[in-house]
Amino acid sequence: MAVDTPSQSVAKAAGDVARGRSRGTGKPRSAAKRSLSTHWYAWAMVAPVIIVIAVIIGYPLIRGIYLSLTNANERNVARSIGVNEIPATYEFVGLDNYADALTGSQFLSTLGWTLLWTVACVSLTFALGLALANILNRKIAGRSAYRLMLILPWAVPGFVSVFAWRFLYNQDNGLLNKILAGGGIDAVPWLNDPTWAKFSVILVNVWLGIPFMMVALLGGLQSIPSEMYEAAEMDGANAWQRFRHITMPGLRSVSTTVILLSTIWTFNMFPVIFLLTRGGPGEATQILVTQAYKFSFEVSPRDFAQSSTWGVLILVLLMLFAAVYRRVLRKQGEVW
Repeated sequence: MAVDTPSQSVAKAAGDVARGRSRGTGKPRSAAKRSLSTHWYAWAMVAPVIIVIAVIIGYPLIRGIYLSLTNANERNVARSIGVNEIPATYEFVGLDNYADALTGSQFLSTLGWTLLWTVACVSLTFALGLALANILNRKIAGRSAYRLMLILPWAVPGFVSVFAWRFLYNQDNGLLNKILAGGGIDAVPWLNDPTWAKFSVILVNVWLGIPFMMVALLGGLQSIPSEMYEAAEMDGANAWQRFRHITMPGLRSVSTTVILLSTIWTFNMFPVIFLLTRGGPGEATQILVTQAYKFSFEVSPRDFAQSSTWGVLILVLLMLFAAVYRRVLRKQGEVW
């Protein structure tokens, strides 16, 4: 029996691989099959969560997109009156709702205030949270007590905090106006004047958002090696230079994440606006998400199609922001 030489064996193996590929028999298993066979236990554990999320989020999302393409309202949807079942009579209208929303003044004016509200809240929250984090990162007397007090707004349920602020803002009996009256200053219409109402809701949302921002940034500060500050100080760097060249670069990964999360939360911050002003006075503090709610529950007839349209537009705007934000981070070399 002839024995192949090493060179012949290699050539034969290469030929077998080539023939196998040509017949499709040597094709490696797909990545999905490989992942399933290797990590089947992990997939089994996360499957229930995926199913629940698909039911809770996926179905309403698909249903909302469908309704946004119709003229559905309170009068033409399927409903029951006693024992009588009235079928739905709404019709498919395509992209007419989107055209009406994007060309109408209501959506554009509400979008403008929503963007201003988001930028103002996120900017102030980040700046104040960073300042407080820097203070608490130093060795000061009573640091633990200060941390506890500053985290307190985050621990209290949001609706409780908003109602407390509403009492403080009361024009006739509120504590803020009583303090001003003690100084001989006229009462301020905190929630009754459009400009003051916008200032008031921003103040409340910043107060609620500072604890999260402070805790996240404080964790980032504590991960920066102290040796870097000591070396910079020995080289003659002042406080501003240390902050600019060590602190900010060291917080980049944390700050990018918290800014993105804070932007999404603030853009959709329904409780503060709804519980404090209900979008008033007039429509002065109405943001996109509260206006979408108003279409479904506070107008007659309730306009489900328009509410769904605004909801889909909100989703698209946030997705665009996330995509642009991700692209900016990639250009800066961040991994995200």
